[in-house]
Amino acid sequence: MSTTEHAQAQPHTGVGKIAEVTFWFWVIKIAATTLGETGGDAVTMSMNLGYLAGTAIFATLFLLAVAAQISVRKFHPFLFWAVIIATTTVGTTLADLLDRSLGIGYLGGSAILLALLLGTLALWHRTMGSVSVSDISSRKAEIFYWTTILFSQTLGTALGDWMADSAGGLGLGYEGGALLFAAGLALVVAVYWWTKASHTVLFWLAFILTRPLGATVGDLLDKPLSSGGLALSRYTASAALGAFILGCVLVIPQRAERRNGSPPR
Repeated sequence: MSTTEHAQAQPHTGVGKIAEVTFWFWVIKIAATTLGETGGDAVTMSMNLGYLAGTAIFATLFLLAVAAQISVRKFHPFLFWAVIIATTTVGTTLADLLDRSLGIGYLGGSAILLALLLGTLALWHRTMGSVSVSDISSRKAEIFYWTTILFSQTLGTALGDWMADSAGGLGLGYEGGALLFAAGLALVVAVYWWTKASHTVLFWLAFILTRPLGATVGDLLDKPLSSGGLALSRYTASAALGAFILGCVLVIPQRAERRNGSPPR
């Protein structure tokens, strides 16, 4: 076998372009999902631009950010988290557009988005053989990764609204919804530590659950008192969350997830 053939036969290893999954990854991710809710609502509601215009604005920002992320050759923490925030904001406005403007409702919107999410994961696994973040070593895998994240963020918004809202939802309220999704996330953590369940499956479950958790917390912060919220300014909440995320990325060491087969760092 030639050197070139041997290299092609070996798995692509090394450092990837996706943030390493650590405790702080989840802290920043929850803050980003909360920012997605307050930021999305600030544009569509506080600025009175509506869900369609808000979705168009944030979808454009997402496409620009994800194109930059896919084009770079190494991990850039600020760029990675900018794409995550972009998925949460467009996910917020897109879910609201489906559920409210188009009249599909929370349950219908959640069902459609769940089908899109599961379909993307199935196609990703069938095409690439794995949906693990440690196996993302090609542009095609990156596209699957970000598409999956976009659908999971949008689904999380719809689920959060469905659980919390009394008009068309289950009426648990924002605090009740946040507690429910926090309990679900705690269960995933327990399964991770005390069972041999697939870590890849648990990662995606946690990723999905952190979105409605952030959505309900965001709604709790900025919705009117009459709706069960704290009536905080959406601009103030978004600025505070943005500053917190920026501080975390600056202060906490950010490393890329190792690809399967790469040596420990």
